[in-house]
Amino acid sequence: MLYIVLVINVISMVALIAGILMHSGRGGGLSDMFGGGGGAALGSTAAERNLNRITFVFSLVWILTTIALSFLMME
Repeated sequence: MLYIVLVINVISMVALIAGILMHSGRGGGLSDMFGGGGGAALGSTAAERNLNRITFVFSLVWILTTIALSFLMME
């Protein structure tokens, strides 16, 4: 059980880092490299909103697996 939670934790951590780097900041982020920046098209705001949701889900998974790992390590 410990190894399963640990693998989920690492996968969510890497996905969270990638999701944060994909966000566009003031000067644009890595999302500009993939066509996310530029115009004020309707699709770009929806893509940013979806990226926010995905990043939030991965952060929630990471937090929950970190708490689960702390309980599993106490045994």
